[in-house]
Amino acid sequence: MTCSLLCTVFIFLLTTFSRASALSSDDDSPKPFMQCLTSKMMSKLIYSPNNSSYTPILQISINNLRFMTSDTPKPLVIVTPIDESQIQTIIFCSKKFGMHIRIRSGGHDFEGQSYVAQVPFVLLDMTNLRSITVNMTNKTAWVESGATIGELYK
Repeated sequence: MTCSLLCTVFIFLLTTFSRASALSSDDDSPKPFMQCLTSKMMSKLIYSPNNSSYTPILQISINNLRFMTSDTPKPLVIVTPIDESQIQTIIFCSKKFGMHIRIRSGGHDFEGQSYVAQVPFVLLDMTNLRSITVNMTNKTAWVESGATIGELYK
C-alpha cells in the first residue's frame, strides 16, 4: 500500500517537473533560431509575438474566422522575405533548429493549412513576392507566389 502511494506520488512529481522543464525549454528555443535569421536577413522582415505588427500580419489574409480564436495555435515567428535568397535563409535556419515551416502565399487558404499547425512552426509569408511578368513575344507569364488572383487579372 505504501509503495503504491509512493510510486503514484513519484510519477506525479516526475511528470509535473518534466512538463515544466519542457515548457521552459520551448520558451528558449526560438532565440537561437531568431539569431540565425537576423544574422542573415533584415530584422524588419521578422515578426515575433512581442512585435506590435505580429497580430495584424498574421490576421491579414485569414479568411476563415475559426482560425482567429485565442485557442488557435500561432506561429512562433512570421517572416516576410523580399527576395528569394531570404527564403533560402529561412529554410536553412528552420532545418538547423528543427522548426516546421508553413508557407502562406496569395491568401486563398480557407482551411488554415498555411498558418495553423499543432507543432511549433514558422510562418513564411510570401506576400512581398508578388511580381507578375508577362512576355508577349514568348506568350509566357511568370507569377510570384505572393500575388493574389485580383492582381493577376489587372
